Amino acid sequence: MNGTLQNAAPAQDAILTRAAQAGDVSALAQLLERHRPGMRAVAISLLGPGTDVDDVMQDAALVALGRIVDVRDPEAVGPWLRMIVRNSCRTLLRASRRVEPLAQVPLPPDGDTPEQVLQRHALRDWVWEAVEALTPTLRLPVVLRYFSTGITSYQQIAQACGIPVGTVRSRLNQARAALAQALTATAATAHDDALRRTQASWLEAHETLAAAERGEFGKVVRDRYSREVSLLAAGERLGGADLLLAGMDGDLSAGVRQRPLNVTAGRSLVVWEMELLNPPDDPDHCPPGVAWIMTLDGGRFDRVSLYHAARPQAASSPAAS
Repeated sequence: MNGTLQNAAPAQDAILTRAAQAGDVSALAQLLERHRPGMRAVAISLLGPGTDVDDVMQDAALVALGRIVDVRDPEAVGPWLRMIVRNSCRTLLRASRRVEPLAQVPLPPDGDTPEQVLQRHALRDWVWEAVEALTPTLRLPVVLRYFSTGITSYQQIAQACGIPVGTVRSRLNQARAALAQALTATAATAHDDALRRTQASWLEAHETLAAAERGEFGKVVRDRYSREVSLLAAGERLGGADLLLAGMDGDLSAGVRQRPLNVTAGRSLVVWEMELLNPPDDPDHCPPGVAWIMTLDGGRFDRVSLYHAARPQAASSPAAS
């Protein structure tokens, strides 16, 4: 009898995994519930009891959602889920400070981002529909943490949003709970084509930069941005369209160019992550990168928050003898 039950468990896992890969919400929920004790045991064994365990479990559930299609052996989904938890815990333990529950979201072995994984299977549109159902306050930290490539840590999100790290942690905890409900609520509804929207945003980012180099950034701002657009940094309003134009003109005049590295595009929130290319004669003019975090209202960008990547730390000089 015991042997029969042991054989039935992997078979049931395989059925649920294949259903989840096809977009069945309840199947994924059942998988996580079936393996929750084992996943939690791994987290406790590595981290000890505490709030970090809950954070890792929540993150692991969202990572599993984005990567369930990558499971090649559906009968081995249990070890796969525990591996996600183990990797998350090890990332946390490597962090120099325990303020952040997870330094970065674990990525698939091939280096794809969660967004790139979601683009490859049917769950992507459903996930984005659920993200859009979140309030703007909760949506922004979720999108940055799980879909950006350079603003994933709690400290980076805090800097980009101009809020304390503790507030980031609180909002992500609320967002994960709300997202679970939103996923269930939107499972049977029609979903936009997230891949097509992202491809269009990639094109728009390139065209925007090309227009700026032709001296036509003002036309782009008139066509695509609200008249009352706000330019922000660290949550503080710096100015409006005039400052946006002046900033772009100043960078171009200094020989600085931008190159899109990653685009995340929802109906109400778009993130363009750019590499900043400094002129050869002034290699330290700008930080290595900037993210344009933009919200939309009525199809126009009404808020542009800029987040600059940290400059590489200079090598410490040798001690005097």
